[in-house]
Amino acid sequence: MTGDYVLRCVLMLCCALLSANASNWLYLAKLSSVGSIRDEETCERLRGLIQRQVQICKRSVEVMDAVRRGAQLAIDECQFQFRNRRWNCSTLETMPVFGKVITQGTREAAFVYAISAASVAFAVTRACSSGELEKCGCDHNVHGVSPEGFQWSGCSDNIAYGVAFSQSFVDVRERSKGQSSSRALMNLHNNEAGRKAILSHMRVECKCHGVSGSCEVKTCWKAMPPFRKVGNVIKEKFDGATEVEQRKVGSTKILVPRNSQFKPHTDEDLVYLEPSPDFCDFDARTPGMLGTVGRQCNRTSKAIDGCELMCCGRGFQTQEVEVVDRCSCKFHWCCYVKCKQCRKMVEVHTCR
Repeated sequence: MTGDYVLRCVLMLCCALLSANASNWLYLAKLSSVGSIRDEETCERLRGLIQRQVQICKRSVEVMDAVRRGAQLAIDECQFQFRNRRWNCSTLETMPVFGKVITQGTREAAFVYAISAASVAFAVTRACSSGELEKCGCDHNVHGVSPEGFQWSGCSDNIAYGVAFSQSFVDVRERSKGQSSSRALMNLHNNEAGRKAILSHMRVECKCHGVSGSCEVKTCWKAMPPFRKVGNVIKEKFDGATEVEQRKVGSTKILVPRNSQFKPHTDEDLVYLEPSPDFCDFDARTPGMLGTVGRQCNRTSKAIDGCELMCCGRGFQTQEVEVVDRCSCKFHWCCYVKCKQCRKMVEVHTCR
């Protein structure tokens, strides 16, 4: 092998590792709070941040607790959306929090990057609207009378600030010099797709004013959708994600569908570089690859949560367990609900 060839291999490996570890900041979710940060030195001690993120932390110390909440929001939403799949977004106590599962350019990695970028934009925007941050507040660009005739008022969510902060903080590693690998392009695309899942579903909320509940005057403001809606949108994009490859057009490197018969993806679609593993078996060499042994499954379902697919054909075992539920609930004036505790036996199916 020539020296140039070896150098190119080393550079490609470094780029891949840098991109693969770009989500280490999600480790902030393991902290109870970073709201007590009062000086720049604390930013140096936060695990999971690269140097450029540390610099952003020092410039925007007050925003970091919102970033921590965003990291937790991303993990929670990932676990909700994938609760019935073989890989269910289980986390580790080490970095990266999802293990090496997302170091490959799969659909699952695409989802994690998209939901993470969206969660930071969402959490920072919410912090702006709540008055938590001095650097931002409501979106004052939304004012006056709308073409529909209502008055813009109230506190419109400052999504522009949240998106801009997410772009600077989450994308910083991929945007660093030399990050033009296929994986870096994939991450950047999916990060932006995650943020667009919020932008494309902003809604108008209104309140009526007038005598006896009439709507003589209606004031409205722009609000973000619930984050569950954002998660649902990104999960739909996951299901229809496009497999891509890098291609050079002039001096620019872009991602195009690997199958030329597929229509080009949009900015709101998720893209991936390689097929996912089956996630059936535990793999000690790949932290986060836990397999499905012991997972609960649905005996009657034919979908991925069904015992046949979830258990990868290994079969399942059934046992009866006692479940305690609230029942016979009654409303008492005023003002509480009193319930009894009912016990029943249910069948639980788990993969062998």
